[in-house]
Amino acid sequence: MEYNVHTLPNGIRLLHVPAASAISHACIIVNSGSRDEQESKSGLAHFIEHLIFKRTEKRNTNQILNRLESVGADLNAYTTKEYTCIHASFLNPYLDRTLDLFNDIVFHSTFPEEEIEKEKSVVLDEIASYLDQPEEAIYDDFEDLVFAGHPLGRNILGTTESVGKLNKKDILQFIATNYHTDKIVVAVLGNYSLNKVVKIGSKHYSDIPANLHTATRIAPLKVEPITQTFQKPIQQAHAMLGAQAYSLQHPYKTGLLLLNNLLGGTGMSSVLNLQIREKYGIAYTIETGYSPLSDTGIFTLYFGTDKEKVNKAWALIFKEFKKLKDKPLTEVQLQKAKNKFIGQIALGEENRIGLIISMAKSLIDYDKIDDLQTVFRKIQAVSTTDMANITHEILDESNLTSLTFYPLA
Repeated sequence: MEYNVHTLPNGIRLLHVPAASAISHACIIVNSGSRDEQESKSGLAHFIEHLIFKRTEKRNTNQILNRLESVGADLNAYTTKEYTCIHASFLNPYLDRTLDLFNDIVFHSTFPEEEIEKEKSVVLDEIASYLDQPEEAIYDDFEDLVFAGHPLGRNILGTTESVGKLNKKDILQFIATNYHTDKIVVAVLGNYSLNKVVKIGSKHYSDIPANLHTATRIAPLKVEPITQTFQKPIQQAHAMLGAQAYSLQHPYKTGLLLLNNLLGGTGMSSVLNLQIREKYGIAYTIETGYSPLSDTGIFTLYFGTDKEKVNKAWALIFKEFKKLKDKPLTEVQLQKAKNKFIGQIALGEENRIGLIISMAKSLIDYDKIDDLQTVFRKIQAVSTTDMANITHEILDESNLTSLTFYPLA
């Protein structure tokens, strides 16, 4: 897909992606997330994402929320370990309104004390709700094992203790320290000329003071694999398996994305879904995931089943791992896996808000954006030897950590 990048003097980049549609999509992404917090301030990045919608120098909460919704637009935000993202979908005439609002909430929020205290209650309820969902909570507990002692292992929401202590000084200090203008991308996908996007983007973002980043992130150390089990007041057993994996820059990243998709990724025809769910009826949900990060990554496997079936599920999973390691994929099998993955990526391009967010992240991570054909070439370049090496390394049982939640006896 055609795109253009214009860099403002303060380092903020404007990403323009032309698209012939009456609907436009835009986002502002800051390369700052929960891994950039001090341990005692865990949950701060996510807390800020909540508070920016509360009050700015010229708008109150209702004015912020109605600014786009009053014209039928959709406004939302999220925080990850490495990013904070605000995004919107709207009719084409409202680009100026959208970019103005992004500017207002990200750079001109006032964080009044009463809103801070009010929003603490909201986040604490969110934490409690999350803990009530074992299929979600186990992911965070598992990451805490895989990234033990590192910020990447901490829950994005924080804890009741850490969130309860957050204050305005913490918020302002975090923004000053982590909202680096050369690591911010404002991206627009819509039926606009480059000149229009640059003109409107410059109007709203040129006056932001430059705040250039310095390398402060520390990569996590490898941890010894462990096996942990817990009993909880739940009805079903939940289990996870995995380890640290390849970073965004690793040459095997594409190969692991391919292996993940083959093993337990999107769709009902993955190896584990066919063998564990369809053939034996053991688990309603079984899936794998791979999240590459700037200096590391994580590979995971999750399933939920009756507690009496857990051991059988583990045995079948390791049996499939052994098959993949002992009998590497043939050229024909690998090409089938590539065709499936390529087709899924192509279909994913239809999700335009997801597309523009992905392109903005790519600009931050790589200082470039690969078009579809380049992505497909990288997939096609993965060899059977690459896949064999990746499979033996990632699916090595001696390197895998496991965590299981069992119902109370």
